[in-house]
Amino acid sequence: MSPETIPVAVVGLGLMGCSVTTCLLMAGHPVVAVAPIPADMTTAEPRIRHHLSELLEHDIVAQDPDFFLQRLTITDAYAALKPCRLVIECTLEDIDIKRRVYELIEVQVDDEAVIASNTSAIPITQLQGLTRRPARFIGLHWAEPSHTTRFLEVICGDQTDSRYAEFFYDIAHHWGKEPTLVRKDIRGFITNRLMYAMYREAFTLVEDGYASIEDVDRACRNNAGYWMTLVGVFRWMDLTGVPAYLNVLKDLWPTLSTRTDVPKLIQDIVDRGGRGVANADGFYTYTPEEAEAWQRTFERFSYEIRELALRYPADVVKKIVKE
Repeated sequence: MSPETIPVAVVGLGLMGCSVTTCLLMAGHPVVAVAPIPADMTTAEPRIRHHLSELLEHDIVAQDPDFFLQRLTITDAYAALKPCRLVIECTLEDIDIKRRVYELIEVQVDDEAVIASNTSAIPITQLQGLTRRPARFIGLHWAEPSHTTRFLEVICGDQTDSRYAEFFYDIAHHWGKEPTLVRKDIRGFITNRLMYAMYREAFTLVEDGYASIEDVDRACRNNAGYWMTLVGVFRWMDLTGVPAYLNVLKDLWPTLSTRTDVPKLIQDIVDRGGRGVANADGFYTYTPEEAEAWQRTFERFSYEIRELALRYPADVVKKIVKE
């Protein structure tokens, strides 16, 4: 399987779409990037070029940005999708927007071309029902920044042909991923269901006065943040003693939050227009300079944690034992 022979497309060139495009260019694909929003026609190329420059600076790629950008077409014309075998939709989490985008895509692509959604909130089964050929529709859930993280979820909808899931599970390794296959569709898939359960408990601890925002974040950084790059939750229990977890969960689980309402803490921020570091208004108070510094720090961290994670891949112990 040679990525150079597989033309792919990304529809939607916001923050995530540009990052996914960068990842595909790194893997060697020719990429057609469609901008449904006119403003993205001018912002996409500089953003992708910046990602490629950072990758060169960190020795992740050996060529300068122009080497990769010669394989990139940025356009607002859906007709450019005709030769593409894979189209990744990265538009807003709005069902009506996605329905319209799928209609525009399906007019152009071959019946065997696969359409994938990068949604993190809408079930794949629901989205594939909006298409003419649901068997060739799949979920590809990326993490930001997509060009440095090892994460990718490959999600089957109820009507997805399993051949496509197997194909993307294989090709994801060419994209530098350690993919996860979600065999049965469920809202939120794997990582979001795990993370939002933690978010819910975090909101409850703060709103009910048990801890401050800072203390909750500090606890996450210095406990789960310490081991999660190496192992997941089940391997962690194996490493630290399975019976202890059984003893704790019997008493602890009945006390955990099962709330279904929207926490006031986040509702108030959104109601006043807060978007986090994007506009220096979130759970924390930022000056514009601090918000910009956090963006740069996160970008730098993403490269440094990638270097560490690559030294400890999923099969690291198997390799050690073989030696």
